Amino acid sequence: MKSTIPDTGVPITPPAGNGGDRQEASLHGEILLRLRDYVVEGNIAEGARVPERQLCEMLGISRTPLREALKVLAAEGLIELLPNRGARVRQLSQRDLEELFDVMAGLESLAGRLACEAITDAEITAIEQLHYEMYGHYLHRDMHGYFQTNQRIHESIVAAARNETLKTAYANFAGRIRRVRYSANFARKRQRWAEAMREHEAILDALRRRAGSELSDILFQHLRNKRTAAIEHLTEPQEDAPASP
Repeated sequence: MKSTIPDTGVPITPPAGNGGDRQEASLHGEILLRLRDYVVEGNIAEGARVPERQLCEMLGISRTPLREALKVLAAEGLIELLPNRGARVRQLSQRDLEELFDVMAGLESLAGRLACEAITDAEITAIEQLHYEMYGHYLHRDMHGYFQTNQRIHESIVAAARNETLKTAYANFAGRIRRVRYSANFARKRQRWAEAMREHEAILDALRRRAGSELSDILFQHLRNKRTAAIEHLTEPQEDAPASP
């Protein structure tokens, strides 16, 4: 799978300019982004310990900023912090996945309905642009770019709902299934990646028409299909897993 972390020790360079606090915040953000991508894209096995020394060498940083980033990932639900024993990637059971995806389906369904009541033409245009960008990643089999843009589309719909309580709940649960949501695109039995693209076409069409009830149903089923694919991928023999696109 494609990763934003280099194979060799290329340090993250702080941005040029004055303002030490801004530089530090930017550096922390870049470390967090790369580390999150590395975990989400399956570079560390579920339940495995996080190799802190190796990651420090890859990123060219000390353990202090790495551990600060790990705290954020733990809050997002991607990893678990072990008292005095480092961290490990959180492992979700089939029941965990079923429950989390059902909650996410409900949240996205509500977001779609509310978004159609409040979304502006400019916001729809921005989501259209993201959709075509995502389609380009799909055609080039760039799973990393596809997934990043896909998440921005879903987050944009949630933002357009104009409901901060919904937005906070969504962000909380989204972090916990981000890794498996990524890997579900590789489920072989139903060619999930192509199926997801077709569903996104329907999502965009309903959004353009501001068909709230229809979009709500589409988003709910979209997450249900993702849940099925995630469970299929979870139970597939490891040797049958598809190669990276």
